[in-house]
Amino acid sequence: MKTTADKRLFWFLRDGTKLDLSDKTQLDMYIQQILTRGKTSDIKKLFNIISTSAFYDSLTRIKNFLPKEVRRFWEEDIGDSHQSAKKNTRSV
Repeated sequence: MKTTADKRLFWFLRDGTKLDLSDKTQLDMYIQQILTRGKTSDIKKLFNIISTSAFYDSLTRIKNFLPKEVRRFWEEDIGDSHQSAKKNTRSV
């Protein structure tokens, strides 16, 4: 899937740049930028574009590059519910 980079968040890219979110490197950059620089509406848009599992896979790759507070929020507050959901799916 391709999406146009929002200039407000991706000021370092040329206007109209399309990101290929099927490429893990571009997906990771996109998610990292959204989580560190985006607004709530940007995060909502993110979850409309990618699956929850793709988000968590990316989060495991980029977590060391996120600010401590951002990483802690996604790992502790959200990550625990994701792990529980994975366990429940496996036991079915």
